[in-house]
Amino acid sequence: MATPAASSAPLIEKHTIGYVPPEDRHGKVRDLFTLWFGGNIAPLPIVTGALGVQLFHLNLVWGIVAILVGHLVGGVLMALHSAQGPQMGIPQMIQSRAQFGSLGALLVVLIAGLMYIGFFASNIVLAGKSLHGVVDSVPVPVGIVIGAVGSGIIGIIGYRFIHVLNRIGTWVLGIGIVVGFGYIFTHIQTDDFLTRGSFNLSGWLATVSLAALWQIAFAPYVSDYSRYLPADVKVSSTFWTTYLGSALGSSLAFIFGAVAVLATPVGMDTMDAVKMATGSIGPLMLVLFLLSVISHNALNLYGAVLSLITLVQTFAYRWIPTAKSRAVISTIVLLACCFAAVGASKDFIGHFVDMVLVLLVVLVPWTAINLIDFYAIHKGKYDIQSIFQVDGGIYGRYNPQALLAYAIGIAVQIPFMNTPLYVGPVSAHINGADLSWLVGLLVTSPLYFWLANRDTSYRRRMMGGKLASSL
Repeated sequence: MATPAASSAPLIEKHTIGYVPPEDRHGKVRDLFTLWFGGNIAPLPIVTGALGVQLFHLNLVWGIVAILVGHLVGGVLMALHSAQGPQMGIPQMIQSRAQFGSLGALLVVLIAGLMYIGFFASNIVLAGKSLHGVVDSVPVPVGIVIGAVGSGIIGIIGYRFIHVLNRIGTWVLGIGIVVGFGYIFTHIQTDDFLTRGSFNLSGWLATVSLAALWQIAFAPYVSDYSRYLPADVKVSSTFWTTYLGSALGSSLAFIFGAVAVLATPVGMDTMDAVKMATGSIGPLMLVLFLLSVISHNALNLYGAVLSLITLVQTFAYRWIPTAKSRAVISTIVLLACCFAAVGASKDFIGHFVDMVLVLLVVLVPWTAINLIDFYAIHKGKYDIQSIFQVDGGIYGRYNPQALLAYAIGIAVQIPFMNTPLYVGPVSAHINGADLSWLVGLLVTSPLYFWLANRDTSYRRRMMGGKLASSL
């Protein structure tokens, strides 16, 4: 579905975290499929998918099953967040003020910002390694800077340009990864391709968790890329185009990483394994992945910047952020990430695994609260003006129910955790299997629903009609 605004929409985004009025809505629902399909065929998901056989010692069949289960389950949550965008017309992190309060939301906004800065830094490390793999004379640190600058330009231009690039990337990368699969399967260089590794419960659950987290990690900003669509777009259309694009693209990338590692000798770096496994087309694959990671990483920079703007705007509520403000903050984040990425590039996989396992614990309760509040409590009807008020309007500065459910949602996961920092007693008893994310979902969702329904304050007084958008 397109609007007359589609042809006149400026290339450089102007709204940043503000509400997108009906006259500025544009785009088509199918753009969500290309955005999340093309954006997920990139080096970082390839490296993550390879962990199932590298670190968790699964064989090919059980690795693929774990990858599919994780993405299909996590993708449901991710796509439910995406479906909020056209109805709300505001970024996801700003919307969190309606669940947590204007100040209560600061914690989850900060976590989201740090998460995307971490993903941005991780991606530019891979961009540097990919460029070095294509041109040996380019050192990895120089490649990191080049990758960061490319992502920065795309992120500064913003929403529309990101969609345009991923429409192109879907076809190019989709064809490229299919050709890559074909080459690997016809040029396997190992005798234990199908027999290396075996089923083990802890490794299988860890791989499922990584795949599910990959989807859940998009939750804090997935609706940022659907908020410009017309408000009358069907929820089901937004959900399915997002779900199919993200689940399919990320599953292909994860499986590609596992296949490339198994098709090459044990102990190789994943991207080196990709280059070796794809033989004569290896340099071309690395070029495609390099372009992909630069484009995809713009989403992480964009999300980080929106989170930082949200943090500042919470206290400087009269400030109206502009495209120039977004460009300045993007540049600051880019420079900081370059320094961090160069320092972390020698032990990238170790740092990345540590980060995603910690993120799993703090993201799950937030996503449960947000979805329950949107779909079961308020049914998509919110007072937009209150969300942008310094005192939170009808939502207040703090929502004790959400904060209590969030704290409990984190606490109940601790016995089930298995991270480099801490292994919970339940996880240790079941050979290291990490069930924390599943427990977090199962506890936080009904708990928040129960707490919210016991709230007889302003929420109940407003349910009669004021919650509809007042803009």
